[in-house]
Amino acid sequence: MLKKLLIGAAALALSSCSKDAPKSNETPVAEPAAAETPGFEHNDYADMANWLCHPDKASDACAIDLTATAIAADGTTSIIPFEPAATPEFDCFYIYPTVSFDPTPNSDMTPGPEELNVVANQFARYGETCRLFAPIYRQRTLLELRAQMMTGQSTANAEMRYADVIDSWNSYMENQNKGRGVVLIGHSQGAGMIYDMLNADIVGSPDQAKLIAVHAIGFPTRIDPATGKAAGLPVCKSGAETGCLVNFESFRATNPPPADSRFGLADGDHRAVCNNPVALTGEGNALNAFMPRQSLGRTEPTDYGAPVETPFVTLPGMLTASCEANDTHDWLAISIKTDPADPRADDIPGDVIINGEILADWGLHLVDMNLAMGNLVELAKTEGAAWQAAQTPE
Repeated sequence: MLKKLLIGAAALALSSCSKDAPKSNETPVAEPAAAETPGFEHNDYADMANWLCHPDKASDACAIDLTATAIAADGTTSIIPFEPAATPEFDCFYIYPTVSFDPTPNSDMTPGPEELNVVANQFARYGETCRLFAPIYRQRTLLELRAQMMTGQSTANAEMRYADVIDSWNSYMENQNKGRGVVLIGHSQGAGMIYDMLNADIVGSPDQAKLIAVHAIGFPTRIDPATGKAAGLPVCKSGAETGCLVNFESFRATNPPPADSRFGLADGDHRAVCNNPVALTGEGNALNAFMPRQSLGRTEPTDYGAPVETPFVTLPGMLTASCEANDTHDWLAISIKTDPADPRADDIPGDVIINGEILADWGLHLVDMNLAMGNLVELAKTEGAAWQAAQTPE
């Protein structure tokens, strides 16, 4: 079923979520209360084989073609080249979401096309403004997620999973950081791991001062009304603010989250975080989306209304976003401007579809980051400049 989720919905990755809504900073599926985690060997993150993206890695998964085709409302197209920053002044560190099809509860350390695909869609474009670091980690796999959703039990080694994430972070801080600012980025399971890192090892440590910002997308966390913080950090209110958190869960404006949706779920006066990345950069409400020309597992490219040969597509002026709320949820509402006279396609992929039925409680989770990728990169650029300016004595 989960493989059909990934392919049939033009998915980039799947969330590690159970049918029960997570609390603000829990992992999305509960670990078995009485189970003992077996021993494991720690990975050596001085070894470039344990990284997807790293400035010292010869076969860097982020060093790829990110050229996009812009399709205007009149159907004309133009090419948008991608140029990585020549001398980036800060870093970006990324934890990817649930993508592994390995037949074990935790993935191995050999990346497959799923890991390479999600890095291309969610992270490589940040190279426009920062150095890129993306470790491989022994995540909870898709098959384990399926088993846990069916049985309520997990055999995944949560301690090993977290050890990989924090060991890679510590290796980066000790050997690569050298006083540079860093944007911490993740989606879904990756965002959940970031919340764990913040709570267990970063907030209150010297590392916190290096955080330019945290972009932890597609995994709900809630605001403490007493402090205004979520996961130990203030919630970003502008691109000039640093050391703060950005998060959202996206839904179509025409299909807000149903009451049982785990995404964007509030808890009384503990509201879920929703930042509109467009508003944070002061650019109105138009999303600068970078959608894949052809999604993983699809035999044919997505039809966006004009011929496209580049890996990515952008649709200027077609998508807008606003944060919305009701009694139970806070979410990023995505509106699609349609026009019968417009030759562009009137819709975008991103829903989770099983046997022809849209799972409304997932919203547009599968393309959370694609929808706002250009905005998130611009936000990182603005936040990085603000952080660097704050380091310069007056």
